[in-house]
Amino acid sequence: MPSLRDASSARPGEPRSTRRRAILAAAFGLCMAACSDKPGAPNAQGTPGAAPPALPVTLLKVAPTRAPLAIEAVAQTEGAREVEVRARVSGILEKRLYEEGAPVKAGQVLYRIERAPYEIALSQAKAQLSEQRARLEQASREAERLKGLLSEKAISQKEYDDASSTNAVAKAALQSAEAAVSQAELNLSYTSVTAPVSGMTGRSQRSEGTLVNSVTDSLLTTIVQLDPIWVRFSLPESDIARLPGKRVSTASIKAVELVLPDGSLYPHKGRINFSASRLDARLGTQELRAEFPNDESRVLPGQFVKVRLVAGEQDNVFLVPQSAVVSSDQGRMVFLRGANGTVEPRPISAGEWLGKDWIITGGLKPGDEVITDNLLKLRPGAPVVDKATLPPPAQPGAGAPAAAAPADKPKN
Repeated sequence: MPSLRDASSARPGEPRSTRRRAILAAAFGLCMAACSDKPGAPNAQGTPGAAPPALPVTLLKVAPTRAPLAIEAVAQTEGAREVEVRARVSGILEKRLYEEGAPVKAGQVLYRIERAPYEIALSQAKAQLSEQRARLEQASREAERLKGLLSEKAISQKEYDDASSTNAVAKAALQSAEAAVSQAELNLSYTSVTAPVSGMTGRSQRSEGTLVNSVTDSLLTTIVQLDPIWVRFSLPESDIARLPGKRVSTASIKAVELVLPDGSLYPHKGRINFSASRLDARLGTQELRAEFPNDESRVLPGQFVKVRLVAGEQDNVFLVPQSAVVSSDQGRMVFLRGANGTVEPRPISAGEWLGKDWIITGGLKPGDEVITDNLLKLRPGAPVVDKATLPPPAQPGAGAPAAAAPADKPKN
């Protein structure tokens, strides 16, 4: 190892900065050599002279318990009825009679279309009806008169038959005129566009003063019925196989719960109101739909939520905090404190969440000590110690002599 004397010896023509760096390097080498001679320091081969200290961790001694047999699935909400409000007659849209986004009742008038053309059409239809009634009365009188003459052999049978046919044609024309009046009255009623169902209205698609075409451009707005609210979701075959009877039915499902986007539990229970009769061949899932009361309109269509199907209870399971479960390519696992006080990874089989815990269905046995914190610092085989057994840290200033009281000021 070069000494400081060798490093400080000057060479002809050598710059002063180079000499200074050589002196610093020699001093650093001497310090490292001095540290390597201390007890417990690593030797030349890098072997530590003492074992690393045990890592303090929090331990949870697990015990078998009972937990609900529940299956969760991601779902999306939709209105029980989603109706398109369309114009049934063409005309100028005179007025909108509702507030966009406000709730409406079934039968409430939402729009008013220009009435004058349809009032005129109704008057024409009524006039034609009166004309046909008069023609029918004339044809009936003529047929009745000729009937008496026929009995007296005063006219031919053909004349009477012609009169009877004229009377029948007049009756048919009268029925057609009556139908035309009914159609005109119906078209006039369609100028008042009403809500077909109760629900929440959407944005108006047409503004006042525009021409509405009942054939090509008839959509005015939409109405969504929010109470009850429907929730659509799908279950894979593996989850369905966990249910009693291996199928979704009223007998296998004890309760249907809704978990809102913020993680809170919806206060009302639901029910399954639709179950597909076959599985999706591409995804291997069964489509389902649940219904929940929503009188306060707390849930809106289009929200992504979770549906929890409670099918009973399961025995001999373990509850482990979610923070203690690690997911990897090989599956889920937890870290245990083994019999020799070192870290032992253990693969597990996990079910669903129950609050802030995982329901562990396999991989653990009673009395196992699960490590619940400092997971990033754990290494298999490393020693750990329970935090609960460590003495509390000393308080700052404990055992120090009390400060002397300030001397009384002399009185003047």
